[in-house]
Amino acid sequence: MKLFFAYLRQRRRDIFVFFLFCGVFCLCFFLCRLPVRAAVYPALLCALLGAAFVSYDFLRVRKRHKNLLEIRELTAAMISALPEPETVESADYQKIIRNLQRETVETETAFSARYRDMTEYYTLWAHQIKTPITSMRLTLEKEDTAVSRKLTSDLFQIEQYVDMVLAFMRMDSDFSDFLFRKQNVDEIIKQTAAKFSAEFIDRGLRLNYTPTGLTAVTDGKWLSFVMEQLLSNALKYTREGEIRIYADGAYTLCMEDTGIGIDPADLPRVFEKGYTGCNGRSDRRASGIGLYLCKRICDKLGIGISITSELNKGTVVRLNLKQYNLRAE
Repeated sequence: MKLFFAYLRQRRRDIFVFFLFCGVFCLCFFLCRLPVRAAVYPALLCALLGAAFVSYDFLRVRKRHKNLLEIRELTAAMISALPEPETVESADYQKIIRNLQRETVETETAFSARYRDMTEYYTLWAHQIKTPITSMRLTLEKEDTAVSRKLTSDLFQIEQYVDMVLAFMRMDSDFSDFLFRKQNVDEIIKQTAAKFSAEFIDRGLRLNYTPTGLTAVTDGKWLSFVMEQLLSNALKYTREGEIRIYADGAYTLCMEDTGIGIDPADLPRVFEKGYTGCNGRSDRRASGIGLYLCKRICDKLGIGISITSELNKGTVVRLNLKQYNLRAE
């Protein structure tokens, strides 16, 4: 019905002209003292024929409207055919659409090529820079001094930043390397915690880890990346005390710290890209990318992530591992 009223509004000029002509004929017959009924009868007959034509024209317009609605859901590259133009104006509009379509496709193709080149470059850069990082780590492992431990910790942070670059580039790529399998969450936690052992020792912090007994159908590599980012954040903002890792119920994995906490005003935005909040503004190392990537990855893994915090008391990050009918590949 809404479409019909829109059609009538579109045809209101033609309808007005029709009734105007009928009025002119009736007025002429009246002024010439001729029977007005002689003009009313053909006017009514023309009105009936006009109503039939309007019905036919409306059905045709409705069909074209449905076709255009289907075309509207397609991308510019997928539009292959438009309805045949019925007027010079509609033909001109279609020419404009074709020109815009061609420009859009050319722009998307050029952008895709540039993005592919950039992705390939940074991927190559990330893999190449890992070679000297590995070499430096092997060299530092031969020493056990305060300086070597500090350098090892800094080197690990550099490697984390490299991994963040790779993760950021892969998030929006055309391919996915997710491989879902049944994973022992405790094994992932242990491997992640072992990477930060030197920093725990150097900072004098305690890791309070309670085996969770949790399992999940997920990608172990990407879940490990999320755990590394969360543990890195906990260490970054915890000056004293401990970091606890434990299970809360049958599906929830918790990471709790005794750090500086998060301002309540910042909590709703902690997963936004580039948002650093009050803590980030006081720490120049903060990029606002870590938690953003964690949220993006958790969404792809089907894992819920939430954060609660109190200023100067600590932060709790919860990962809800209850998923929706995921099966191992």
